[in-house]
Parts: sequence; structure tokens; C-alpha cells
Amino acid sequence: MTRTRARDDARRRALAGDDSRAASNALLDGLREGRFGPAAWGRFAVDTTARSILEARKRPRAVVEATAVHLAMAALAHPRGRAWVLTSWLMTVTHLGMLEERRTLGAPNLLTIARANLPAASARLGGAVPVLALATDFVDGKLARGTGTVTRFGTQGDYLSDTALWTWFVVTHEPSTAWRAITFAAWAAPVAALAAVSFARGGVVDLPRSAWVRPAAVVEVIIGARAIGRIVSRRRDARLERGGAPT
Repeated sequence: MTRTRARDDARRRALAGDDSRAASNALLDGLREGRFGPAAWGRFAVDTTARSILEARKRPRAVVEATAVHLAMAALAHPRGRAWVLTSWLMTVTHLGMLEERRTLGAPNLLTIARANLPAASARLGGAVPVLALATDFVDGKLARGTGTVTRFGTQGDYLSDTALWTWFVVTHEPSTAWRAITFAAWAAPVAALAAVSFARGGVVDLPRSAWVRPAAVVEVIIGARAIGRIVSRRRDARLERGGAPT
């Protein structure tokens, strides 16, 4: 009983503290301790919601920034894409504790969030999606490192954004089955495996970025270049057809 009480006290302190990783570990440990049963999931939902509200209240400006960028992307989105934008907004405002000591999102994270929502706006943006995806992925990281604003929110948000975007992109636009499989292996599979291991161990497990992000980034560039090449080829063919049409 004493050990259980001490563990519960430690979990409450972690959830109320400023260390987002400790809070995540406490939440995952509670799930594992409850053997992932209905009661454990209920407690997880309550504790996660309370933690998210606490961290959002500390960062009202970040909430406003997140809402503004999502409203802008919703305005660009096809009606069917607005559910994607809403999901992204919920993911953002419930993970603001990962900003750590920062109280605002800042330009790098806003670029990352905008990139994550490009699929929702693809009907309007068309062939610009891969170009914007590659450009913002290059700029946000450079900007964060250059301004000393790297956070867990930005680091994890960056690769989750890329995972969602490029997985969607190859499913909807990549004609090669082989490249679709390679993209899944480079992005979606590691994220799923990492999440599964974190839940199983009852604590956050980080994948070495050099072991994953660099190969995944190469795949991202290749997929983007292939898409841009197809766009250029279609436009060239269209010009040739117009030029060869009878007058």
C-alpha cells in the first residue's frame, strides 16, 4: 500500500510539473501498471486532459498561434480536409507542454504545423504541395537551430508532420508500389514501432535521429523530386499537345 501510494504521489508530481517527458512517462507507466484495461485507459484520458489544460493555460499565446495557423489552413482546405485540420489542432493544443520553458510556438513550429496540414489543402495547392513540403522542412529546422528555439515539441512535431504528410502523399500520388513501400518503411513503420515500444515499456523511448531521420530525409527528397518531375513532364506534354493541335 505504501509503495503504491508513493508511486501515485510521484505520478501526480510529474503530471503537475514542468518536465514534459516526466509527465509522459508517468502517463504511460500508469497505463502499463493498469495492464491497459478500461480503468487504466479512463484514468489515462482524465490525466491527459487535465495535463493538457494545465499546460495550455500556461501558454495562451501559443494557443492563439496554433488556432490562427489552423484557421488559415482550414480556409485553404477542401471541406473534406477540414477534419484533418481539426485533428492537427487538437494534437497541437494538447501537447503544448512539450514547448518546455517556451510560452509561444514561434515561427519554426508554425511552419511545421502548416506543413502537416498541406494534405488538407492539396485540392487548392495542387503541384505546389511537394515543393512547399520540402521547402518548409528545410527552413523550419534551420530556423529553430539558428534561433536557439529547438524544443521537444518541434523535434517530435517535425517528424510526425513528415510521417503524416509523406505517408498521405505516396498513398494518393506515388505510382510506384516499391517507393510507397520504401516510404512506409522510412516513416510510418518507425513511428508505429516507437509508439508500441513506449506503451509496452511504460515510458517514452527515443529513436536515434541519425539512425532514422537521415535515411528518411533522403526518401523524402526522392519522393518529392519524383513528384516534381511528373508535374514538369505533364506540363511539357500538355504544351506539346497544344503546339501540335490542328488549327
